[in-house]
Amino acid sequence: MDTHRSDQGGTSILDALPALTQISKVCTAAEIGLVLDRLQAELDSERQRFNQWEAQANLQRELIASSDLCSLQAIHDELNRIELERFLVANSVTNLHHSCTHYRDLLAERAVELVADALSAEGRGAAPVPYALISMGSDGREEQTLITDQDYLIVYGDGGGEAADAWFEEFGTRLVDCLEQAGFKRCTGDIMTSNPTWRGSFTQWRKRLFAIVRYEVEDFAKNMMDLIVLSDARYVAGDNPLGERFIELVRDREKEHFQVLWGMARAATEMKLALGFMRRLWTEPSGEHKGEFNIKLLAWAPLVMNVRILAISQGLAATSTVHRIKLLEQEGSFSSAVAQGLLDAYEILTRYRILMQIKVIKGIQKDSYHLDPLMLDHDERERIRQAVLQIEDLQKSIHTTFNIM
Repeated sequence: MDTHRSDQGGTSILDALPALTQISKVCTAAEIGLVLDRLQAELDSERQRFNQWEAQANLQRELIASSDLCSLQAIHDELNRIELERFLVANSVTNLHHSCTHYRDLLAERAVELVADALSAEGRGAAPVPYALISMGSDGREEQTLITDQDYLIVYGDGGGEAADAWFEEFGTRLVDCLEQAGFKRCTGDIMTSNPTWRGSFTQWRKRLFAIVRYEVEDFAKNMMDLIVLSDARYVAGDNPLGERFIELVRDREKEHFQVLWGMARAATEMKLALGFMRRLWTEPSGEHKGEFNIKLLAWAPLVMNVRILAISQGLAATSTVHRIKLLEQEGSFSSAVAQGLLDAYEILTRYRILMQIKVIKGIQKDSYHLDPLMLDHDERERIRQAVLQIEDLQKSIHTTFNIM
């Protein structure tokens, strides 16, 4: 347990205590002893609470491997509940990302097994060729939070012909249904294995990627966005060597075609930010969300997008935004001050996204995107504003680096 955790304002709980050299001036020796005993008791109680949460989570994770489809939703809900309660106490974005990503990988892997077993039991046979389930989006970046949807693709081995295409069409469609029943919402952008765009043999995928990077396809803007989504690809289940080979194929295509990377950079630097007159936070002037701004679209997403571009341009294999920032600092793209500023920006923006998700889950508000800055104290508003300014500086830097006119 982290006894130095911060409250929502970013202040350590130890900051509220007087300096140790000053305690004797305001307390007697006996009083100091009582304070220390009470502090130790509270720390022991908190440690016990965290241990209980971890034990409960371990039990639920262990149940996944042998659960049927009807049980997966309940397990998923319980794991989400544990992480919600733990986050409100620990306030750790990193820990929540790690836990949610881990147990959702286990749930997705079990869903794959259940669908494959069902097809075999119905006489359709086992998978005709090896295959891998690949995640993208927040899951691909290992940045899962309390509310999730499906961002998966399937790649399968060559040599199966039309029979393999038909088997994986049925498999991909059923997998979407299975994941939905397990608590993974359907992707509003249709980035799911039921969509033929997001499944195919290795050779079929290679042809698609070549067509995109060579400008051989219609609706290039949409295909460019698909390639951006693929930039966060991460192996989840199935044949690991095949999955990793597919991910390497995506990275190679991006690195080998500068015009594609330039197009991504242009899209990233043109993303609107929540900055208005005098570099103050911009909010909606009218409508349902008057006085609010979309923290995902106007702050968090531009940060993730622009960091992704630099990571790809430097050939970094990491998908996590935090890991990418740290690696970019190590290889010299960021100074230590810039890197820390971006890490702070990611932490505060993601923290508020999670807190708003909790309000949605508890029925306090309808959406998890729109934030009213006036509901925060001055220091928190300023921290968010500084975060957005950091993103603006990053956009300007990428704009210069890629000679975007």
